[in-house]
Amino acid sequence: MRGYCGKILDIDLSDGRVKTIRLEEEVLRDYVGGRGLAAKILWDRLGERWDEIDPLEPENVLTVLTGPLTGYIPGGRICISGKSPLTNGMIGSTAGGEFPIELKCSGFDGILISGKSEKPVYILINDEHVELRDASRIWGLDGKQTVRAITREVRDLLSMREPRYGKWKEPSILYIGPAGENMVRTAAVMQKWSHACGYGGYGAVMGSKNLKAIAAKGTGPLPEVYDEERMKSLLKEIIEETIKTGTPSVWGTAAGGYTVGYKTSSEPIRNWQEEWHDEKSVGADRFAWRFWVKRYWSDFGCPVACLKIAAIKSGPLKGAITDNPDYELIAYCGTNLGIFDPEAIIYLSSVVDDLGLSGINAGNVMGFAAELYERGILTKEDLDGIEPKWGDVKAFEELAHLIVERRKIGDILAEGVYRAAIKISEMKGVDVLKYAVQFKGMEVGAHGIRSGLDYTGKWPMCYACSTQPGDHTSIASPKTGEDATLFDSLVCCMMSYRAGRELLSKFYEAITGWKLDQELWSKKHGRRIVQIQRALLLLGGPDIRWDPLRDDDNPPRWYDPLPSGPKKGSAPDRKECMRMRSEYYKMMGWDENGIPTSEELKSLGLEQVDKILQKLRKE
Repeated sequence: MRGYCGKILDIDLSDGRVKTIRLEEEVLRDYVGGRGLAAKILWDRLGERWDEIDPLEPENVLTVLTGPLTGYIPGGRICISGKSPLTNGMIGSTAGGEFPIELKCSGFDGILISGKSEKPVYILINDEHVELRDASRIWGLDGKQTVRAITREVRDLLSMREPRYGKWKEPSILYIGPAGENMVRTAAVMQKWSHACGYGGYGAVMGSKNLKAIAAKGTGPLPEVYDEERMKSLLKEIIEETIKTGTPSVWGTAAGGYTVGYKTSSEPIRNWQEEWHDEKSVGADRFAWRFWVKRYWSDFGCPVACLKIAAIKSGPLKGAITDNPDYELIAYCGTNLGIFDPEAIIYLSSVVDDLGLSGINAGNVMGFAAELYERGILTKEDLDGIEPKWGDVKAFEELAHLIVERRKIGDILAEGVYRAAIKISEMKGVDVLKYAVQFKGMEVGAHGIRSGLDYTGKWPMCYACSTQPGDHTSIASPKTGEDATLFDSLVCCMMSYRAGRELLSKFYEAITGWKLDQELWSKKHGRRIVQIQRALLLLGGPDIRWDPLRDDDNPPRWYDPLPSGPKKGSAPDRKECMRMRSEYYKMMGWDENGIPTSEELKSLGLEQVDKILQKLRKE
């Protein structure tokens, strides 16, 4: 096997057992890595009891997986998965950084983590040496403090153990902040300062296992490739083509802070009450001129360098530092909270990053809470004295801490917007679910569908029918199903790779020696991954199960006409959306109730999945 190390670590935190599992060629050909391999592993280990397993109990398996192109293609990326505390399905959640490179150079394609440690620990991987180290003294630290503490400890430890290398460079680290420690369902697994595997709530899974971090430092080479000269030639072509197509090098995705609102009328504003604005203050230039202190900051081998570093150097918000912020955080830590001041957005983004929250998911929850306060449903007393008024950055900072510390109503908001809406409706005797913009328990990405101008709005059921509901990087399509399975299984960065699928297939073949037929992927390999994810999502449990005929739908707010802007009055027609849903079910091989058919599953070799789904078909 070329491009792969051929083995993954299997760690049980309950007894400290660490063993190595060999990967079979047939499995890697079919599922590739990342999201696809996670689907295979999670089904094999947990599928028969999926609906009984609490995502925050020890038996959940956290998967940390690379792909065959990791280390060779521009940009490093890791894929985190497991049973999601938000959806009760599985999400392939990815983030950029050097951790996957260090892991592969240590000789492993991934890690499986089960059980729960009696005390806080972090995992240290240095080539073949794997150990669990006490993390009691760093439990409770925020993001930057955690990175600093582990970096110092690991560098000193490795320098003492292997003095021939001199002073070791810093390790790469996956970690959680206080949000993950307190099992907030919108907690992210973080990498670098502020890169987040945010969708899915896997920071809470790490917290439930008393796992503060995973640090890796590898000294070995990357695995051999099938055709090194061909790989080098194609890599040069990939870089050239990526640059030609136009890249976000200049502004990063921060350019969307103004354009997504003004040009496509699809940016969340005050909990999605509006989606259009002409506030030039959130244009990328306003961040760049005043706050960017490093204009080009890229992940491993990336020619795009869409990342920036923003810092506040004076005034009452002095000391905040984060990257960009990217579009999603400008939207969810900015416009969605009525905040249009770049300084305030940088500050709140930094707060959210350090707490270890997903900016998208937590920003959605805070906007939801602010609207309930605006409507008089939540009171100042409920919020422990906080008054989350639109645009008040310090109030939202306090609200973020309230959620992470699970104080007062924060304990309910920490459950994510869907579960919080159900509980608050019961508490207050008012239906507040209509104010929760979510899909099957998952807060939605910052791209609305009502205008029809955003890429997500080209087909208004794109979120509702996705097996990763709410994920703007993995939307459903009436033509191709879910294309993102390929990128998430190869574990590639969509921002640093823009050279087309044909070149990607050639590069994969140069690395592995195996063919990557696009049509076969769409009809078989990628489709198989989607069907496993669909099965796990529908099995759900133990606290929530999804009914496709009720839950494969857009949130009520997205059927309300847009109140302002050039697309004022625009909204999808629900009757037409239901017709589209039925057509999509047929295309995907699902029955009229949205459940994968026996014929579909057996054609993909998923007989065991079919057997388990029989109980849903009988209900």
